[in-house]
Amino acid sequence: MDHIDRALLAQLQQDATQSYAALGQAVGLSAGAAHERVRKLRERGVIRRTTAEVDPAAVGGGVLAYVMVNSTAWMGDSAKDFAALPEILEAHIIAGSASVLVKVRTATTGQLQDVLRRIHSVDGVGETRATIVLETFFERPVSPQATPET
Repeated sequence: MDHIDRALLAQLQQDATQSYAALGQAVGLSAGAAHERVRKLRERGVIRRTTAEVDPAAVGGGVLAYVMVNSTAWMGDSAKDFAALPEILEAHIIAGSASVLVKVRTATTGQLQDVLRRIHSVDGVGETRATIVLETFFERPVSPQATPET
């Protein structure tokens, strides 16, 4: 991936509805060349999908919590169980004091409590610790820019 691919990715992250002509102009390519590069980025899996960014509070997701899940067994096979809970936006197997970290969005703390009950029904879950977010300073997408090697 070169600097032009990275610039295209940055442009698409800002506004994925841009025309190929606008993308090309922004990075110094023709519309056709920009289209071809974006197609190749999709084929290689660099661009996984194109979505709209939605305000969570506007659609009933105003309560954000991160839940640490301690387990009584290996949780590596439980991805489908966590994915079955639509309020869970992300689930990660982690190293440290817990086994799994999940990101949950609900409309109310009562609904969060229900999600916690359903998490406890997943085989191998021992206990949970939820941290409710009071305010988000910022969220950012993955940067397509190269990071310096250390």
